Amino acid sequence: MGKIAFLFPGQGAQSVGMGQALSAEGGAIGAYFEQADAALGESLSGLMFNGPEDQLTLTRNTQPALVTTAMAAYQMVTERTAIRPDFVAGHSLGEYAAICAAGGLAFADAVRLTRLRGDAMQSAVPVGQGAMAAMLNMAEADVEAVCAEAAEATGGVCVPANYNTAVQIVISGAKAAVEKAVELAKERGAKRCLLLPVSAPFHCPLMQPAAEAMQAALADAQINDLSVPLIANVSAAPTQDAETVRRQLVEQVTGSVRWEASMQRLLDEGVDTFLELGTGKALCGMLKRIDKSARAIPVNGPEDLAALADL
Repeated sequence: MGKIAFLFPGQGAQSVGMGQALSAEGGAIGAYFEQADAALGESLSGLMFNGPEDQLTLTRNTQPALVTTAMAAYQMVTERTAIRPDFVAGHSLGEYAAICAAGGLAFADAVRLTRLRGDAMQSAVPVGQGAMAAMLNMAEADVEAVCAEAAEATGGVCVPANYNTAVQIVISGAKAAVEKAVELAKERGAKRCLLLPVSAPFHCPLMQPAAEAMQAALADAQINDLSVPLIANVSAAPTQDAETVRRQLVEQVTGSVRWEASMQRLLDEGVDTFLELGTGKALCGMLKRIDKSARAIPVNGPEDLAALADL
């Protein structure tokens, strides 16, 4: 068999009830939810299990919630199977869980840092001034061209934020500029361009205040060299060096998530089995669009362990 990568999802994967089955397992698996509550001084787990949804989807809550379910799922897999990753990767905020799983960050620190990251990203741009849109079935060069034209036409920021797959690129920036890019794309025959229901324009230069806040916070954080290589969002290249990890976590706040290139790098490294740990299965879906032959298995709770029996 080839190599195994553990993948950790980002924002958008959250849902009310997330992690409840993992918490019910108790022991070291369930302890992650108690540790998250203790790290934040409030019942994050109660919000995850019971909602309300509008509070869970606030980025300050979503980010630590997804790290918590990801690490509980990681604990379950490593505790109950012999499966170990050869590589880790996380989509945007999922990178914190990936680094935590590879021994780079203590879990409580990852929870506190992602709460801070959520607050910093939300406050960087007033609500209603930024936007993001998914550009579907549009070539990378064409997306980049409409972003550049929209930015020039409006004087606002508009850049590709997530290169998810060849047929799904998310753009981000000032609201007027993003809306202009969508308009230009439709004029040129783009089949589907959707404004996304997000509270801030992530992964674009407007996030610079958040990047500065994270740089200050990460400067004081204890980060260790990683036990397995991380394929980083901003470089789509492997690293295990603590200082590189620290720098790239700052860069990814304003930089594009190079997800398709990251997955291609893993495939080139000989990875043929991917486990998506935590909540949802969006990353498995993306992976199948990048390479149909890759084995992609979502692991959200104990009911998913059966799918790992032959690994």
